[in-house]
Amino acid sequence: MPALADVVDAVVGGDTHRDLHVLEMVTPAGVTLATTTISNSEIGFADALSWIVDHAPGPRVVIALEGTRGYGIGLTRALLAAGWVVIESDPPRRGERRRGKSDPIDAHLAAMHALSQDSSRLPTPRADGDREALRILLGARAELTATKTRQINRLRALLLAGQDADRTLARQALTVDVLTELTRRRPRHNETREQAVRRTELRRLARSIRRIRDELTENKTQLSALVADLAPALLSSVGVGPVSAAQAIVSWSHPGRCRNDAAYAALAGASPIPASSGRTIRHRLNRGGDRALNNALHAIMLTRWRVCPRTQHYIDRRRSQGTTDREIRRLLKRYIAREIYRTLNATITT
Repeated sequence: MPALADVVDAVVGGDTHRDLHVLEMVTPAGVTLATTTISNSEIGFADALSWIVDHAPGPRVVIALEGTRGYGIGLTRALLAAGWVVIESDPPRRGERRRGKSDPIDAHLAAMHALSQDSSRLPTPRADGDREALRILLGARAELTATKTRQINRLRALLLAGQDADRTLARQALTVDVLTELTRRRPRHNETREQAVRRTELRRLARSIRRIRDELTENKTQLSALVADLAPALLSSVGVGPVSAAQAIVSWSHPGRCRNDAAYAALAGASPIPASSGRTIRHRLNRGGDRALNNALHAIMLTRWRVCPRTQHYIDRRRSQGTTDREIRRLLKRYIAREIYRTLNATITT
């Protein structure tokens, strides 16, 4: 496939920051045509659009920006709305900074790095819209889940250090009835200061855990509604729930981000990595990639391992061939990644 330098008239590299962005336009040969600094505001975005039109040697211009979902998100949206092609540029590596470190140097490096990219595999920014709404909900869910886990651990620790009745509760599941009982505790006769503080803290934690559980339920309802609108076929797959489906959509983002199911599996860290030696031919787990997407595939795989007859038949066949359970899990996650990728590509077209 041709490099980007073979199919464009110019490339604009951008180094984005909180207040200012530095842009540099280069020819396909890497010769600098112009450099400018704009403000990170609507006025600055308009100046950038005018600057590109004034200095571009032709209509085929690609803009490579650092931080398209960070400080550069406003400029990215303005460029995309104007019809320009925008790609994500990684920060320069240590060895690439032979000329030192400055914003114009980083903008130049972003442009030069883009010129060497495969024109058929450009790293496009993540999409806005419903997929961004899913990403926001997933971030909120991760925060709520972490907070709930910390508070449950603290509540159990307080119960374990309490009286016999509290230690019994600590060994039980924290059901709605248990949490309700804790929130209704009242001062006892001859209660010591320590006991009063413990009771008050138990009530506070129980209320907070109940509230977070309600918020997680509402979060899941919102995720389910969005996924049903974007990719309803995904929810009909065995083991795929609203949360795992939402993560699969967010990581996939939009048509073209992953060129095929193998690239999507590599993004998920579910692609096989050779780990052979001598007469031993095998592959190992991929510890890289998007770990949130990998966790979603793992949750789907565990559900199918338990309840899907087709998956269980596959497991039995692989075990009879001498494949370990660990390798079977890796294989299943790779198959699930392929299935999800094909479903998303067939369902979501924009």
